[in-house]
Amino acid sequence: MSWKSHLEAAREIAPLIRASADKIEADRELPRPVFEALADAGLFHMAVPRAVGGSELDLPTYVLVIEEIGKADASTGWAVNQGGTFGTFAARMQRDVARAIWIDTPRSVVSNTPAPTAKAMVVPGGYRVTGRQPFSTGCKHASWIAAHGQIIENGEVRKRDGNPETRYFLMPVAQVELLDTWHTRGMRGTGTHTFEAKDVFVPEERSVLVKGAPIVSGGPRYKIPLTPGFACGDAAVALGLARSCMSAFFELAGSKTSRYVPGILREQAIVQFAVGKAEASLRSGRAFFMEAVGEIWDEVSTTGTLTLDRRAALRVAATHAIRLSAEIVDSLYSACGATAVFEGNPIQRYFQDIHVITQHVQGHLSHYELVGRHWLGLQIDDSRL
Repeated sequence: MSWKSHLEAAREIAPLIRASADKIEADRELPRPVFEALADAGLFHMAVPRAVGGSELDLPTYVLVIEEIGKADASTGWAVNQGGTFGTFAARMQRDVARAIWIDTPRSVVSNTPAPTAKAMVVPGGYRVTGRQPFSTGCKHASWIAAHGQIIENGEVRKRDGNPETRYFLMPVAQVELLDTWHTRGMRGTGTHTFEAKDVFVPEERSVLVKGAPIVSGGPRYKIPLTPGFACGDAAVALGLARSCMSAFFELAGSKTSRYVPGILREQAIVQFAVGKAEASLRSGRAFFMEAVGEIWDEVSTTGTLTLDRRAALRVAATHAIRLSAEIVDSLYSACGATAVFEGNPIQRYFQDIHVITQHVQGHLSHYELVGRHWLGLQIDDSRL
């Protein structure tokens, strides 16, 4: 599938996603028709290497696709990015194993978890994995679950380069218990539940180092660390959400009248100011973000390496895109008055969704400080870039 067809596929599926938005939120997962349309279009495998059977899409195009889905529904865009970005690990596993996981299983998606809280006991041929792990986006439509844990060998945590060795352990979803824990006021459709693995055997070849695993398949896409990969998709979802919020506001402003101010909403000077500022914020934040994405892609494609300067710029651009998107939604929500507080108004959903996105690690305000320290020549924890 070409880059153009991925973007076209996202645009073609968008009406189905929009029409399903209420059900996505109510059910707290993607309806089967939506999931199947996304999976059949290859949108969960955009970052899987071509040598394995995926698309190995370049990062700038990948971001545009996620943004397009995010315009239709933020939860759906988030779920596609979480499953899609984790697909980069297919480049660090044996090709036959990666193919069995991502390609040979029909409509396969791997759901993961962020923190290495599971314990993996070393046994002949692999590991015995136990742990209760939260924040597993899309686990209800996943075929595989990637538990995240530390290696326990001879009763002690195994070390690698002086630090606890952490790996992902890929197991069929039927081998874990899914726990219904995702009860939120926003991004409900991501289905970011908890799973529990109890003494599940995982062969060595179905485990992969979280950091430092050699690239087996693919090109420059796999030189980009996992953290900025996730950040790019999260920012794209936020930008798409903000654009859709503006579109919804334009429609409302053309018909709503205020109880205390004569005329319709769009005729009020304060509303005109809010719209002008929101448009400027959205375009400037998106331009900075797309510039940072393009520059990091150009660098890694040309040199095969990434400088801290490029990583720092992408980190702050992604965070800034998320934060500006929240400011835009807040300003439009306020301009709506009481109309926006009701569940039937789409701006209420945008308001709830964006404030779950800002609580995610990729939207933390501390990233401004981190990048500021770097630009001031101070030492930083570059694992956060």
